[in-house]
Amino acid sequence: MLPATAHHHATARRNSPPSDRVAHLVPTKLSVKLGWIGFVVVLTASLTPVTVTAQPSTAAPTAGATGAPPAGLQAKRTGGVPNLPSDSGQIWQEYDLTPYTKELTNVDRPQQAVVDWVLRETGTDSWFTDPFGFINADRDKLRVYHNEQMQDIVQGVYERFVNGTTTPQLYGLRLIAVGNPNWRTRAHAMMRSVPAQSPGVNAYLISKENTALLLAMMRGRTDYREISSVDLVVHNGQSQTLEQIRGRNYVQDYEPAPGAWPPYRATTGEIKEGYRLHLSPLLSVDKSTVDLVLKCNIDQVERLAKVNLELPLQTGQIFNGPINVPQVASWRLHERFRWPADQVLLLSCGVVAAPEGAPNSSLLSQGGNLLGIDRLLPQNGDRADALMIIEYRGDATQRSGNTASTSNGSPLPSSPLSRGRY
Repeated sequence: MLPATAHHHATARRNSPPSDRVAHLVPTKLSVKLGWIGFVVVLTASLTPVTVTAQPSTAAPTAGATGAPPAGLQAKRTGGVPNLPSDSGQIWQEYDLTPYTKELTNVDRPQQAVVDWVLRETGTDSWFTDPFGFINADRDKLRVYHNEQMQDIVQGVYERFVNGTTTPQLYGLRLIAVGNPNWRTRAHAMMRSVPAQSPGVNAYLISKENTALLLAMMRGRTDYREISSVDLVVHNGQSQTLEQIRGRNYVQDYEPAPGAWPPYRATTGEIKEGYRLHLSPLLSVDKSTVDLVLKCNIDQVERLAKVNLELPLQTGQIFNGPINVPQVASWRLHERFRWPADQVLLLSCGVVAAPEGAPNSSLLSQGGNLLGIDRLLPQNGDRADALMIIEYRGDATQRSGNTASTSNGSPLPSSPLSRGRY
């Protein structure tokens, strides 16, 4: 039972209109008397009601409240267009892409190449840290919000696409394997070394005349093998992918096979080996300089180590189940090169896993691993000095030959438009 003073105020609160029930009781004089009546604590207090303007509650809802939103921070949403930060001199600028994209009617999302090359010039961190900025593109326009310095870089890339060539360009690509790296002894006088950032990679520039002499000299070697030779037709700034990949099957494990003898069934796995080459070239406005982003992956199974598993039988004996453990050699290159268009770029990747193994039975080209054909594969992976020769050959409309097209004819597989390109 409450004392009379507290009972009076409690009655007044219950009888007050709803608008008054938001008033808080602020104690001006408080005296507490504690006495035990069973398990009841009696409090005596003198409280003076003081009306306070009602504010929306910011307290977290109780756990058992029906339909209550989850506790924690919530995103702040505002309607309309926000005021973008401009404390670092950011400006909004739009660039017309239609002079470039209208020529690439058969290319999906050609504007993505413009964004990719802008990110390669500026770096990705410039768009995700201070100062605030962003970039967006569709088939018609490139929209950029950033400071003046960044806009100048974007303008330079934009002009190479729009004011440069929009006709398909032809690039010659050769992938060569040489068993011994001593080919440099006679070729050194023909080449000029240029910097390369990837470990173990040597880059050289050669005149087109000396390139013909170098190839003639290498073809006379017994350890020379030309893996691929193709003319790539690609629009300025777009990407192209070449690959030669095959599957190698092997016994990976055993699983129970009730009703069979022995009561185990071998399970197989597959390893993809070969090479995958991704190129993205961009010419300067006057077509005097080539910028090339090159990404190359080589994977090769050097050998399949044999291991016996001891599998128990119901008779108490042991069944020896042989499995294979792959030993794989891999090599990766991802770098950007720039060189004069009237010269040829030669890349030596060092002595790595050969991009393609020794010639095999023609049955292997069917892609299967039937009838024990995998036993025809070499047990030891080949090693070779992998060479790539890249040459700009001008407009594709003025040339003919063994070409691989990206906009006309049967296109080669295109790489996805996701990250990992910069």
